[in-house]
Amino acid sequence: MPLDHSQAPVLEALARYHASQQLSFSPPGHKQARGADPRVRDVLGDAVFYGDVLASGGLDDRRSGSRVLERAERLMADAVHASHTFFSTCGSSLSVKAAMLSVARPHEKLLIGRDAHKSVVAGLILAGIQPVWVDPRWDADRHLAHPPSADDFEAAFTAHPDAKGALVTSPTPYGTCADLRALADTCHRRRRPLIVDEAWGAHLPFHPDLPTWAMDAGADLCVTSIHKMGSGLEQGSVFHLQGDLIDPTLLKTRADLLGTTSPSVLIYAGLDGWRRQMAQHGRGLLDGALRLASRVREAIEAIDGLHVHGRADFCGPGLADDFDPLPVVIDVSGLGTTGYRVADWLRTHRSVDVHLSDHRRINTQLSHADDEETTGILLAALHAVSAAASELRSAPTVDVPPPAALRLPQTCLPRDAFFGPVEDVPAQDAVGRVAAEMITPYPPGIPTALPGELLTEPVLRYLRSGIEAGMNLPDAVDTQLNTVRVVAADEG
Repeated sequence: MPLDHSQAPVLEALARYHASQQLSFSPPGHKQARGADPRVRDVLGDAVFYGDVLASGGLDDRRSGSRVLERAERLMADAVHASHTFFSTCGSSLSVKAAMLSVARPHEKLLIGRDAHKSVVAGLILAGIQPVWVDPRWDADRHLAHPPSADDFEAAFTAHPDAKGALVTSPTPYGTCADLRALADTCHRRRRPLIVDEAWGAHLPFHPDLPTWAMDAGADLCVTSIHKMGSGLEQGSVFHLQGDLIDPTLLKTRADLLGTTSPSVLIYAGLDGWRRQMAQHGRGLLDGALRLASRVREAIEAIDGLHVHGRADFCGPGLADDFDPLPVVIDVSGLGTTGYRVADWLRTHRSVDVHLSDHRRINTQLSHADDEETTGILLAALHAVSAAASELRSAPTVDVPPPAALRLPQTCLPRDAFFGPVEDVPAQDAVGRVAAEMITPYPPGIPTALPGELLTEPVLRYLRSGIEAGMNLPDAVDTQLNTVRVVAADEG
């Protein structure tokens, strides 16, 4: 019998909780806003506190007898064609770790695209998994990485037949996608599971003109951030499972190991409500978003100094297999400055925030929440920054190495380098040393150097020149990279 997607179990249970006028003598201590500082209530509003209840013993009974969360997860799985779905209130950074731990154990191998997010590297550090890095496809002209191909993973499996599975990031933060069907076939010929970090793909199941959704492509497990391209709250994440290569009970125990025992009902409610919205109205909402994105892309392309990357730029031999048009990625190098400077100017002078910026691009992400008014403000701001290009400070050149020089050799497990004896050395003395920290331009959060990798002069020069041009390295111990944390000399 088809499930009823007009239901929203979490939201309905929250409404029942309020209607029953439950009096709580349990956390949270603000007691439905009564104890919150009035100055906080003035900013946040009381609705935030009213929705902040215990998941068990509040939203549901002490033993979760009403199965509120279970029913909400079943509806989500049905909406996106998965067999099992698990909610997480700790973001996809936790979900992807749980996925990795469900496939490989300490010291076992996992094939991973080297364009993975820093949360994947954190999973390697925590679990002691041995990564087999699969190089992304690199556009040397545009200095941009796209997901590895199925052939790349085939070659990695041939070289490492004992690998327990594969993990690929698709879409990337720039909207480029892998051929997930081919990747799933590559894995399944060996009875190995495919994990897809699909954090940027929450919307993909709900429109046929978007790239293929991981579950529809045959992936075994995928991780999705509902807050990125959906309309859930920050930290709202789900992981979806199908097939018989990963035990759902095992996956749940891994998630329980890492997750919080105090999940946010607010975030659960956002996940539940978003699923209902998309199951009932997603096709129409995304129809409108795609039409709007097409008009916006055309309008931006007509602005002096700006170029909107499209399918012709991102897809083709040696490049990506598919492309999501909603992340509107704009090359600003024609303005004679960097994406960092353009992003800062837009925020300061037009109160417009972009998703990410790099040495030559900005990403002005659109979603079904945008309309002619919001995109009109964006277009006016882009016209203004184009007109003000001569006033922007000239940006130092970011010295981006060729692809071969960007890849650093892995000398030991990330876990061993991260937890072993370390020392901080001047950046110029770090050449030839083994990194003991992640060094990650953020956003988008793809590490340039990982614990256990051998640092080279071209990569350090790239990072140092990037900082001069406006790059942000928030996870480095020294965010200005005057010093670098490396494995201690008597250990390296």
